[in-house]
Amino acid sequence: MNEALRAELIRMKDYDLEVRQRLLDEGKLGGFYVPEMEAVHRQNSARLREIIAEHGWPHEEIAGEDGAKAAWLIAQHAIGEPDFQRQSLQYLQRYAAEGKLPAWQAAYIEDRIAIQEGRPQRYGTQWIDDIRDGLTRPLPLEDPERVNELRASVGLGPLHPIPPPGPDLPEEMQKQEQANRDAWEAWFVRVGWRKG
Repeated sequence: MNEALRAELIRMKDYDLEVRQRLLDEGKLGGFYVPEMEAVHRQNSARLREIIAEHGWPHEEIAGEDGAKAAWLIAQHAIGEPDFQRQSLQYLQRYAAEGKLPAWQAAYIEDRIAIQEGRPQRYGTQWIDDIRDGLTRPLPLEDPERVNELRASVGLGPLHPIPPPGPDLPEEMQKQEQANRDAWEAWFVRVGWRKG
């Protein structure tokens, strides 16, 4: 195991989460992509690409369990880089099959890629606040009847209960949330996840 590499990956992950928490505390998250958060994600993914070029994907035998999980989180947050995130999925699937990291890591990125491409997700890992009532529900599922079976196959527990419809949010809040969604949709096209 490369202890220096493990420590660096954990520092990168911690920095990502610290910035996220600060932005959350400042009330800046929850809408469109905050430029400061995007900059952290791009900086971390650029360094992770360098690490991969030098060491290969930092799976558990190279970076330890927590270092490998940090690398996964960095790749999971590289939403502005479709090619890199797809390449990361291939590494994660390969090393999960070899038992060098848990299969749920690949499942999360597979779901995130599907949603960013505008397709239903397989494992139900990606949730969003409903525009109408503000309650958090999974984004569209590929196979709702088998989702818990698919989750179990990668070491995930059953899907959390999906809340029934609640009272409608005020119209202004719904409009603002729709504007945020529209901004994300345009961004997915701009960075190359979807065709315009």
